[in-house]
Amino acid sequence: MNSRRKRKYSTGAAVCSIILVFLSFGAGRLHAQEIIIPLVTENNALVLEAGKAKELSIIYFGKKLANAQEYQLVPSAYRQTSDYSGLLNAAYTPSGSRNLMEPAITVTHADGHQSLDLRYVRHEQQQLDHDVTLLNITLKDPVYDFEVVLHYKAYVKQDVIEQWSVIRHGEKGNVTLHKYASANLYLKAGGFWLQQYHGDWAKEMRPEESKITHGIKTLDSKLGTRANIFQPSVFMISLNAPASEDEGTVLYGALSYSGNFRTDIELDYQDNLRIISGINNYASPYTLKPREAFTTPSFLYILSQKGKGYASRQLHDWARNYRILNGKGERLTLLNNWEATYFDFNENKLKALLRDTKKLGVDLFLLDDGWFANKYPRNNDNAGLGDWQENKTKLPNGIASLVKEAAANGVKFGIWVEPEMVNPKSELYEKHPDWVVKEPAREEHYFRNQLVLDLANPAVQDFVFRTMDDLFTRNPGLAYIKWDCNAVIYNAYSAHLGNHQNHFYIEYMRGLYRVLERIRAKYPDVPMMLCSGGGGRVDYEALKYFTEFWPSDNTDPLERIFMQWEYSYFYPAVATANHVTDWGKQPVKFRTDVAMMGKLGFDIVVAHLAEKDLAYCRNAIREYHSFKHIVWQGDQYRLADPRKDEIASIAYISKDRSEGVIFNYLTSNRYGAGSSRPIRLKGLDPAAMYQLEEISLYPGTTSPTDADRPYSGEFLMTVGFNPEVSGSRTSVVLRLQKK
Repeated sequence: MNSRRKRKYSTGAAVCSIILVFLSFGAGRLHAQEIIIPLVTENNALVLEAGKAKELSIIYFGKKLANAQEYQLVPSAYRQTSDYSGLLNAAYTPSGSRNLMEPAITVTHADGHQSLDLRYVRHEQQQLDHDVTLLNITLKDPVYDFEVVLHYKAYVKQDVIEQWSVIRHGEKGNVTLHKYASANLYLKAGGFWLQQYHGDWAKEMRPEESKITHGIKTLDSKLGTRANIFQPSVFMISLNAPASEDEGTVLYGALSYSGNFRTDIELDYQDNLRIISGINNYASPYTLKPREAFTTPSFLYILSQKGKGYASRQLHDWARNYRILNGKGERLTLLNNWEATYFDFNENKLKALLRDTKKLGVDLFLLDDGWFANKYPRNNDNAGLGDWQENKTKLPNGIASLVKEAAANGVKFGIWVEPEMVNPKSELYEKHPDWVVKEPAREEHYFRNQLVLDLANPAVQDFVFRTMDDLFTRNPGLAYIKWDCNAVIYNAYSAHLGNHQNHFYIEYMRGLYRVLERIRAKYPDVPMMLCSGGGGRVDYEALKYFTEFWPSDNTDPLERIFMQWEYSYFYPAVATANHVTDWGKQPVKFRTDVAMMGKLGFDIVVAHLAEKDLAYCRNAIREYHSFKHIVWQGDQYRLADPRKDEIASIAYISKDRSEGVIFNYLTSNRYGAGSSRPIRLKGLDPAAMYQLEEISLYPGTTSPTDADRPYSGEFLMTVGFNPEVSGSRTSVVLRLQKK
């Protein structure tokens, strides 16, 4: 904080000049022309100040203080070097005036000038419900008719803040936005550590942790679609020291946006941290017309003083209650045909698989890629994408006959689509080459033999909506959609946008969200899986429209333990679709146990299962239905880290602490590897007595666990319990119940 900005406090007559404006979770107060605006959640406080010059700054973000009046004392506790600009801790940093650091917003005014100065005008706070409050702060340039409204939506019980900005102007001509962030945070600590993620196809969510040094670290994507494949938009920042599962202060950040994103993390010369996140402005200067409102996506963040585990449980609660479609509801177990048939199937094969679906005991059969196109039949990934008519050779009686066959077998029917994409070898491409994203003068370059349709074009939006609507209209019994998105954008150009190509990446995402809004308006309850060649598009804006997401095409259960561990920091198990497949060398029990840590599915040839394997799967599915509510809606605790130990252990405990399920896996093939020490449980009632029973047992095996022995919660959390994981017991699932 700027050391020259000291305050004088007095009593008596001076107190009469204080104007108190009471907010729902704190007070905004005017003192000596300084306005303090605290935004308070269950455990934290984000405190903003409009100083004498009405420049809005962040003076505190940390643990909530019992005495709210002491927030205004925070700046005087620091003795750091001078803030020459007075803008280091700006709540939304403008460029071109006095700012010396990375800006949150950069503009060119209608008169060609590039300076921007944002001053506080007013704020208001609304109580949206018992646990949700919305703070709106209006900033204006004193010279130009230019305004930014900062929106802070606080979910009090979960400590989650959702922040976005709305930008508009009344200048005599268009203004160009060169950067337009959603949020601008400012943190003080004795050091900062970043945990970020990277990956590729089948290698999603690989973590890297490093100490943040001076300068800017940028996390970003320029892929247009499938934006998270190389660099996910979620991250963690630990304060003072790297946070552990149960100790330390850590901030989680996540941009709710499915397109190009950018997060700038800058350690300034005062050793404080600035975080600026929003849409990536790469190739996207935006021409803002007078009175037009530009609304940014929301940036989500949560601060925990109790380590990473607490932050993730808070975020899970928020997601289930406020964001994921039907986050508190049911999910369908399923059998997918992809790895059983790939593109090689016909009606008879599928009817046999439908009978297998019933035999296996799952809820739904999912027909994957390859069911469509006639002139250029979809027999491989080179042709047919975009021609969404049933293939008459494979399905002479159409999808409707399969929906009826599914109903006759007592199961539901779902289908795969990839409506944003097109193969050059397709009727759609021949009829509408202007609907395709491509530079007209350049050679086409393909990702998985396909190109992207131009969703910036309203005609294409209508086509994608009609594709989905026609499927439901012709097949009203359709019960599930797997929505895929495999291509990234090369040679970005929209024939529809003409001379406004700088708007393309933004308009594409607006078009996608318009389509999804139309689908959900007409079909609000149909479950849909968000798939993007794996986890290439998962984010909390997309999950407004989807019930679940596909973490990775890599379904090797050993790999999935590591992936699901990292995903679980940001997304709850109810949103994670996990399938049992033939990937990996582990037995079917190991594969099924891993898949049960989320929404269970199968992608196997049921007819090829050995008798005991089939018997195991059928029983495991029945057991899964008995505890899935704990996995989906309970609190998750990570007990043994596979990156540090020879085993992985993850527990899901019910909110009332009366029951739980603990998954334990061998993750090392070293000689003698296993659970040499007991695993300490978490989240139990220390005074209660519990029993542990091993479930998901393979036929013919017995468990060393004594299901009748009682344990106190205190014992299980202090000493622990050994699941006896070893080379002969590679996967152990325990059911915990309060006596």
